[in-house]
Amino acid sequence: MEAGSLPLELWRMILAYLPLPDLGRCSLVCRTWYELILSLDRTRWRQLYLGYTECRHPNWPNQPDVDPESWREAFKQHYLASKMWTKNAAILETSVCFTLFRRRRTRRTLSVGPGHEFHSLGSALAMSSLFDRILLFPGLHEEQGEIILKVPVEIVGHGKLGEVALLASIDQQCSTTRLCNLVFMPAWFSPFMFKTTAGHVQFDNCNFENGHILVHGPGTCQVKFCTFKNTHVFLHNVPLCVLENCEFVGSENNSVTVEGHPSAENNWAYTHLLGLIRSSPSVLPTEDSDSLMSLDLESRDQAWSPRTCGIVIEGSQSPTSPATGSPKAGSQEAEVGSDGERVAWTPDSSDGGLSPSGEDEDEDQLTYRLSYQVQGPQPVLGGSLLGPPLPGASIQLPSCLVLNSLHQELQKDREAMALASSVQGCLIRKCLFRDGKGGVFVCSYGRAKMEGNIFRNLTYAVQCIHNSKIIMLRNHIHHCRASGIFLRLEGGGLIAGNNIYDNAEAGVDIRKKSNPLILCNQIHHGLRSGIVVLGSGKGIIRNNQIFSNKEAGIYILYHGNPVVSRNHIFKGSAAGIAVNENGRGLITANKGCGVWMMSSSLPHVTSNHISYNGLYGVAVFSQKDGSEESPGGHVAQENFGEDWDATLWETELEKDDDLLRRPITAALVESNNVNHNGASGLYVQSSEVLHVITNVIHANGDRGITVAQSSQLTRVANNSISCNHQSGVKVKAQCKVEFRGNGIYDNRGHGIITKGDGTVIENDIIGNRGSGLQLLPTSDTKVIKNRIHSFRAYGIAVQGHAKALLQENTVFQGKTNKTIFQQISNNQECIMQNNKFLVFKKKSDTWRLANPPARPHLENSLRGPSAAHSGQVTAMATRITAHVEGGYHSKRSIFCTVL
Repeated sequence: MEAGSLPLELWRMILAYLPLPDLGRCSLVCRTWYELILSLDRTRWRQLYLGYTECRHPNWPNQPDVDPESWREAFKQHYLASKMWTKNAAILETSVCFTLFRRRRTRRTLSVGPGHEFHSLGSALAMSSLFDRILLFPGLHEEQGEIILKVPVEIVGHGKLGEVALLASIDQQCSTTRLCNLVFMPAWFSPFMFKTTAGHVQFDNCNFENGHILVHGPGTCQVKFCTFKNTHVFLHNVPLCVLENCEFVGSENNSVTVEGHPSAENNWAYTHLLGLIRSSPSVLPTEDSDSLMSLDLESRDQAWSPRTCGIVIEGSQSPTSPATGSPKAGSQEAEVGSDGERVAWTPDSSDGGLSPSGEDEDEDQLTYRLSYQVQGPQPVLGGSLLGPPLPGASIQLPSCLVLNSLHQELQKDREAMALASSVQGCLIRKCLFRDGKGGVFVCSYGRAKMEGNIFRNLTYAVQCIHNSKIIMLRNHIHHCRASGIFLRLEGGGLIAGNNIYDNAEAGVDIRKKSNPLILCNQIHHGLRSGIVVLGSGKGIIRNNQIFSNKEAGIYILYHGNPVVSRNHIFKGSAAGIAVNENGRGLITANKGCGVWMMSSSLPHVTSNHISYNGLYGVAVFSQKDGSEESPGGHVAQENFGEDWDATLWETELEKDDDLLRRPITAALVESNNVNHNGASGLYVQSSEVLHVITNVIHANGDRGITVAQSSQLTRVANNSISCNHQSGVKVKAQCKVEFRGNGIYDNRGHGIITKGDGTVIENDIIGNRGSGLQLLPTSDTKVIKNRIHSFRAYGIAVQGHAKALLQENTVFQGKTNKTIFQQISNNQECIMQNNKFLVFKKKSDTWRLANPPARPHLENSLRGPSAAHSGQVTAMATRITAHVEGGYHSKRSIFCTVL
């Protein structure tokens, strides 16, 4: 049958007057009429849905102003769900004897209320049969004794929600029950408004006030469009329960408690409920809809890009004999501090500090060129390397560091996908928890899945303890007075795609052997840390954006032992990561340090981008004296949780036997890109062995590397240290450092300045504005097979009675009024053997760093993760106080104390 000659708009107007049964019949006439019925989605289907008293807006309570994709589909889903409680009716009817004489049973409607057939709910139930409908008319219905449901019935309030109030305590002892459009309040003799231990109960469009609801396995329940005011829902050993589109408000304790392992015994409703869940729209991400990671991330092909630089070398003075010359008085080129460190005062044409060949020079002087390549980072934040990131600039990352979407992460991680797809225990979907103490409490092997919920203005959102498992997908958790998500005592599960922000304590708090998988979340603007892992807490923290938190983005202490990888951590007021291991990601724009390593457990920091942080890029502290205080005389103290005292952890930690502990000989900072941080790129104040390998340390506001304390050996190998605002490296007295295979280029102070002991072997120290290598009194250094050049000062300067062995080095001449080598006093302990001094002879001379090419040789050094990465490292901090040198960061976080 065709629509005929009438316009489609007129047909829609005619069909819009039809009731629901007639619309269904018309859709079966032909395809044209079927499409006409579907086209009424925003008109007639919307009108039918909103006029249905048994349900509320499809996106209530979180998005009541947002229309569903299809009103017809929403109406269909709710209609099917409302009939689910009768699915076992056929099973019951088959048990009736003498089926030959059985007549079709009709459902009766029993009316309760003044002027109607029954005056009380109890009297109506006494006369009811299987699947009868009991209709409560407006008014207050109070039952003086406990009501026991022995046959399946449907209890419905007549009129608008709120007009029918039921004060009762109901005990369901039948297979199924449905309650709809009622206001429940507890009876005077019991706080339990409803309880069931075996059957299935369905609540639609009800309000619950000031009482309790209990469902015990193998019982099941389905709750939709209900409001719970100061009401506690207890779910014990439930195999499957569903809470959808509900509002929980004003709880004095937990709103929902899920306790006990799901019952192995399933009632009749389990299969039907599982099928209904799988057929309904899910909030699992798709490739097109996954938009939680909202920052504009643009991939780059190269994480390391070479830059070709030139050094202009001028003058014609032979440097073969030591000299004692010094810069002229009033010179603006450089100034020597009390410790011998040179601070450049020349105007800064670019923070990259490329070779000063573009500066104004005397044209009469001869010029010669030294060519080399510097391994440096590409831009990490919008703009360029010439300055700090522009406001609102997008993050631009190499392709290896761009965050995956949640859809991509689930596709490649089978374990995560299996967790995200599983349904067991309690499913809480599209609900609102607000203005109370607790949200969801999962304990004693309980299982709960939470999708698309909002938790706000609570003491905490979710607690998971005692071997329980939670699955949290795309929830919003904010303005909690304590931590947003709290796991302890071997809690675990999947926390993915959530937006966690503005919480008073940590966004996620992991303790006492809990081991969750934390993927693709945004954790930001917390009043403390983003994620805290302590008390033998574990977990995998991967692919998250953690930013704008007032304390560390990730804080690991007290035997905390997570695996942290591919996270973007930025704009924090303190450190990006405090005590981190196996980290890989972006740590940028924090007001404190990028990574603050305070542990004595030899943590590892590998393959991070650490940039634009207010203090150090990486700070390594391992002082255990406990007697020092902060520069201001105060000691900061952490308080992790309202109900736990720090002294309790001491006894618990003594009992822990960490099976994952393995022999580790050195802390490791490897393959990181550390640039544009406010203080030194790497600051070391440690009494442990430290390896600093294959890092790019570039354009930091102070030195590239500062070694302030190092009683054990600090090994610095195959790093590119360039364009930093003071010296490339500074080593203080009594420190032991080995430099091997590094490229130290274009820093605005000295290349290396040292008062300590150690070796400098096979490095390229080129183009620095101070001396290439300055050895100060108290130093004892072997300098072997290096290539050294300074544009403005000396190649090698030995001051006072420094002990030195200078052997087989190649030293290039600098400016005309400077020499290659400077020795302040007649030092018999400075031994020079087989060094090669190169001076220019004619204008066409070009010196090149070849055979071998310019260091570091990153292509040979950038290997896979170190062997030490194969396991996890236990990180423990006792009382530690760390001092930060210098007074020019007084308005930023400059110390950290852990008690």
